[in-house]
Amino acid sequence: MKRIDFGKIGIKWRLFTSLSAFVLATLVLLWLFQIVFLPSFYSAIKTADIKSVARSISRSIDSGGLDAVLRSASEDKDISLIIVDAEGGIRYIEENGRETVFRQISVTTIRNLMSQAEANGGIYINRYQKAALGNPSPADRGFPFDIPAGGFGASPDSIVLTEIITAADSTKLALIINARVFPVEATVQTLRIQLYIVTAALLAVALLLALIISRSVSKPIIQISKAARGLPAGKYNSEGIVRPYKEVSQLDATLRAAAGELAVTETLRHELLANISHDLRTPLTLITGYAEAIRDLPGENSPENVQIIVDEAKHLSDLVGDVMEFSKLQSGTDALNPAVFSLTAVAQSMTERLAKLTAREGYTVAFEGQGDALVYADELKITRVLNNLIHNALNFTGEDKKVTVRQIVSPGAVRIEVADTGEGIPAEKQADIWERYSKIDSYRSRNRMGTGLGLAIVKAILVLHTAGFGVKSAPGEGSVFWFEMPLYEGTDSAAV
Repeated sequence: MKRIDFGKIGIKWRLFTSLSAFVLATLVLLWLFQIVFLPSFYSAIKTADIKSVARSISRSIDSGGLDAVLRSASEDKDISLIIVDAEGGIRYIEENGRETVFRQISVTTIRNLMSQAEANGGIYINRYQKAALGNPSPADRGFPFDIPAGGFGASPDSIVLTEIITAADSTKLALIINARVFPVEATVQTLRIQLYIVTAALLAVALLLALIISRSVSKPIIQISKAARGLPAGKYNSEGIVRPYKEVSQLDATLRAAAGELAVTETLRHELLANISHDLRTPLTLITGYAEAIRDLPGENSPENVQIIVDEAKHLSDLVGDVMEFSKLQSGTDALNPAVFSLTAVAQSMTERLAKLTAREGYTVAFEGQGDALVYADELKITRVLNNLIHNALNFTGEDKKVTVRQIVSPGAVRIEVADTGEGIPAEKQADIWERYSKIDSYRSRNRMGTGLGLAIVKAILVLHTAGFGVKSAPGEGSVFWFEMPLYEGTDSAAV
């Protein structure tokens, strides 16, 4: 027979099976406790009652209020009881009703009960069925009771407890308690009929509820599962999912967020491939073209043509380097190596070096700031941030070709600003410029060199340092890119 793999059962049928099993188990328990074990429970309760009464009487045997204790016990627990001495003489008696075993029990039976109790450690419990005792002869009857018509055979079953009690004067007495156990067959039959009806109704309702609940719970989960299976195929839309529960809504929201991120990532992947293909193709085309010209055309082996090949090869190398660095930053494999260093010295050195390199092209790169700001960060990566920001400003500054690097020290923090005098950036585009290969060429029309990853690398490095950063810009007013870091404790940096 083929084995059922329950791990492959759907949630709908798993819920249905679980709820159905719970209902069936509940019904089985009801039948066991209400029908099968009811007589035993009833008998056990009556036995516990007479044991409790026996303990109470034993504690009060020498008290002056024994009569009241006996009377109260007889009325409260619906029992009859007697206390006899070793010879069978009656000391106390309380009879509750005429259907007691005492009306049919003989002196000989009383003595036998006392002997059984003594042999059993002082207490003996026996169960008498209907008509189990015959009518004793008048000579053997030790109690002044009139035997009713029909005798004991018409009486309920009886539980008889016999306990040996030693009084304060060392007299041994026997406490005999008779509790009537009424037949429960009629009650059991009534309960059985009722349970037949209840079982049928409960099964029908339970199966219906189990089906409804399993469908209502499983439907949205099945829909979400179907939507999740569509993600690898590029299906990022999960519209129409029913969300009746908080947890399902949260799961659906998480799936939608993941689908949105995947859609963005997929878009960026296509853009990345297209942009890298374009940026790689341009320098490779120039390198190939000028190399072939030098090879095939006389007089083309000039320093200018060779320099173009060198410049394009360097640009290609820079592009590959930026892609590798950005990939390391995004994957988290490029860990920080923080140390205390002078951010002021790094900014001044970078400004002076780039000012000399660009001076022959008419650019002016100036540093403004006072004091010596110490920070705890990765010096190499912060140097890369400054380099990228200044190169970005050089690419997009205005006709005056002026770039200004400012250091602003405030209590507990230092800010570096890199300002250009270019065309500026519209407010709706400012959030996009930090993404890789962002496009705002319609606002920056001149042909400028770059890999398209400069500001994305800046953002990744500053995020790793948990440093603040941003841009202030408006069309026609230039742009100011800035980042801010906490001062190293103990620094005596002066305010600007």
